[in-house]
Amino acid sequence: VQLQASGGGLVQAGGSLRLSCAASGRTSSNNAVGWFRQPVGEEREFVAAISWNGRNTIYADSVKGRFTISRDNANLVMYLQMNNLKPEDTATYYCAVARSSFSGRDPAGYQYWGQGTQVTVSS
Repeated sequence: VQLQASGGGLVQAGGSLRLSCAASGRTSSNNAVGWFRQPVGEEREFVAAISWNGRNTIYADSVKGRFTISRDNANLVMYLQMNNLKPEDTATYYCAVARSSFSGRDPAGYQYWGQGTQVTVSS
């Protein structure tokens, strides 16, 4: 399974970005997917996850109400809509496919990872 993330960039505080992650290879729509991020010099942290059917989502408290995760199972694409961005959102963002139909905040629950896309928010 290969994951290709895109959509990162430089934006001013208060702005928006939409990240995309396209899956290819031996994959299916039966697994949960999620987004993580890693600021420079820090550990990777959970951002959001969505169940295989899109009915259940969870978010990190720091992004709740600003970010929205979604998925398009027909095209094997997942998205992260990021609104009202803050400088503390600056990080490399990674998409990931979980080991099961629903997964949580632990990176160990994810088996495939994208290469990351950089998001930089200026103040």
